[in-house]
Amino acid sequence: MEELVKEVSPFRRFSREEWSALRADTPMTLTQADLDELRGLNDRIDLHEVETIYLPLSRLLNLYVAATQGLFRATNNFLHLSERKVPYVIGMAGSVAVGKSTTARILQRLLARWPKHPKVDLVTTDGFLMPNAILEREGLMTRKGFPESYDLPAILRFLSDIKAGKRNVTAPLYSHLTYDVLKDDRVVVDQPDILIVEGLNVLQTGRPPRDGRGIPNTSDFFDFSIYIDADVSDLHTWYIERFLALRDGAFRNPKSYFHRYSTLTDREACETATRIWDTINLVNLRENVLPTRPRADLVLRKGADHFIRSVFLRKL
Repeated sequence: MEELVKEVSPFRRFSREEWSALRADTPMTLTQADLDELRGLNDRIDLHEVETIYLPLSRLLNLYVAATQGLFRATNNFLHLSERKVPYVIGMAGSVAVGKSTTARILQRLLARWPKHPKVDLVTTDGFLMPNAILEREGLMTRKGFPESYDLPAILRFLSDIKAGKRNVTAPLYSHLTYDVLKDDRVVVDQPDILIVEGLNVLQTGRPPRDGRGIPNTSDFFDFSIYIDADVSDLHTWYIERFLALRDGAFRNPKSYFHRYSTLTDREACETATRIWDTINLVNLRENVLPTRPRADLVLRKGADHFIRSVFLRKL
């Protein structure tokens, strides 16, 4: 991350203490019960971390949302229109095991408790993965989570409908138990004030078309984007810790896609998790996820203890 703080960097770096001071008088609206509900498996976060990092971030986002809504009203006045404001879309990217889901849920709860945008929805791009049957047919099961494993046209249609202000837009759901897209279940997104879109590759860009015709990217629909960052060695450790926790929990369910791992010894489980990390997740991180970090508007840099050590905010 040192490359982000050079003089030519588009980012402004804040230490924990500097960022925490930007909370100002933002009230604490989460309780310990809320945090226990929102915290993901093996994520170490407490209310002090919420106060230090996430309250200032919710304040910043509240200001950005208000400014964008003001611009929308000004444009409507200029064009003599009376269109309804469209959702403010926040993209959230980062590696497997970095804690994206927990961060997204905490921000959703905090933002929903600001007075002027109580309706905040959250969608993960896991639901837009192609079904296992298709991935197996195309030989892509070992590339699950890589850009080519997603139904990109479906993601773009979904976000286009959201930004068009359409009502009752649906998105597919994913089961981490069966490790597959749910055939008949969908989430309905009905004109929220804010939509958070969380996923590995949401900041990905495609190659420029040769004919000069524009091809949209997922990030083209974002008003603000966040990347959660950590050292690769820490991500590896957290992935193994999560794998061991799942082995002792969800994997024991006979319906789990990974039920075969539930009887592994600690050594076998660590070796299996390391193999999966090295051959799939690490490759995806280096080839596809990490290169998108500079495209984010804000980078949260975690330390080995899972707590945020630095915040990098893009200069306007």
